[in-house]
Amino acid sequence: MDSLHLTTSRQDTTVTVSLAGELDIATTEAVRGHLLGALEEAGRARRPDVSVVIEVSGLSFIDAAGLGILVSVHNQAARRHTTLRLANVPPNMRRLLRITGLDAHLTPQS
Repeated sequence: MDSLHLTTSRQDTTVTVSLAGELDIATTEAVRGHLLGALEEAGRARRPDVSVVIEVSGLSFIDAAGLGILVSVHNQAARRHTTLRLANVPPNMRRLLRITGLDAHLTPQS
């Protein structure tokens, strides 16, 4: 079982949180706390162009609890008027997002 690794970087108006490992019921609370912290940081900037990006290319697994956290944090971002999106979504996760209908909400439209 892979553990989950979280890293945060900042560049200009973007706060990027990179996830690597497994996003499942055992790791969701750590992810929630980390992502809400990134949203708070973005909100402190008091600029409308600040966004939070969740970079997921390093995820090896995501379950329903992991998807639920992403939806919950996305809803929090919307309430705060902060743009939040997923980046570098691997094919298996992109398929899961498409099947659940979450792709229209969590990934940029191409």
